[in-house]
Amino acid sequence: MTLIGRTRTRGIETLSLDSPERRNALSASLARELADALTECGKDADVRAVVLTHTGNTFCAGADLRDPPPPDALVAVLRQIVELPKPVVARVTGHVRAGGLGLLAACDMTVGSTSATFAFTEVRIGVAPAVISLPLLPRTDPRALARYYLTGERFDATEAARAGLLTAAGEDVDDVLEPILDGLRRAAPEALAETKRLLTARVLETFDRDAADLTALSARLFGSAQAREGMTAFLERRDPAWVV
Repeated sequence: MTLIGRTRTRGIETLSLDSPERRNALSASLARELADALTECGKDADVRAVVLTHTGNTFCAGADLRDPPPPDALVAVLRQIVELPKPVVARVTGHVRAGGLGLLAACDMTVGSTSATFAFTEVRIGVAPAVISLPLLPRTDPRALARYYLTGERFDATEAARAGLLTAAGEDVDDVLEPILDGLRRAAPEALAETKRLLTARVLETFDRDAADLTALSARLFGSAQAREGMTAFLERRDPAWVV
């Protein structure tokens, strides 16, 4: 079964996370298929830009707790989005949780509908938003991250835009997206690639400096007794033991 849908309209390749029954959670298989699709887009001269979107009411629920990708595989796909020589634009009309927010941060631009919701839920299952911090920390408001990293609270599209997670938000996401895609279609391909390189330099410095340490942290936390309790509680739909 294909987990990534693909369509193309006037040079814009749309990649859709297409595992709605699992809330588009980042499984090892989905991450692998997304990486393969991005590789093909990067090599195709007819692709001017990529739109990353989803089927169902969830953009991405974070890591698939039943089949999570290895931390280094998640690092690789996030870096691939950042390094791709084509702009990548996220189109969000549903919920985004945990690792899904890392996908948003890796994209060059992000557009969300006012019905979208967001949350860094890692602390509530006993882990930390380690690997996804690679693109998030250089691109978003540190005070907002402090609040939502530490509490796991849900927030809306207006707040996501204020914090820098979304480029723009609106009731009709495609109306908001239209001028962005028009601008990308009018831009010269080599100029786009070089301009993206300017914009992503600091993000890639963070990957170079911190990826190994954050990958090790993620692996250690996911293997901990606290995480086992948190994930079991999540799957059993109950509070973990530490809730007071």
